[in-house]
Amino acid sequence: MICDICGKRGARVRRTVRTFGAGRSAFLIEGVPLVRCPNCGESYFTAATLKEIERIRKHWRKVTVEKRVPVAKFKGAA
Repeated sequence: MICDICGKRGARVRRTVRTFGAGRSAFLIEGVPLVRCPNCGESYFTAATLKEIERIRKHWRKVTVEKRVPVAKFKGAA
């Protein structure tokens, strides 16, 4: 794949998880395609991915399923 940032070959699509909201309105989107380029070090979402993220965010109460997720707080130094 060709990187949209540097124009070199070698970019790969990886799947990631993104969180949105806070408190009771927090939710996760799993399997979000993220393009990563080993040449320039950039990571980015395509326009199509961003459009789908916005669609999910707009309708998240209808498209999500509830799951229990363990949560830990980070207490180390910055």
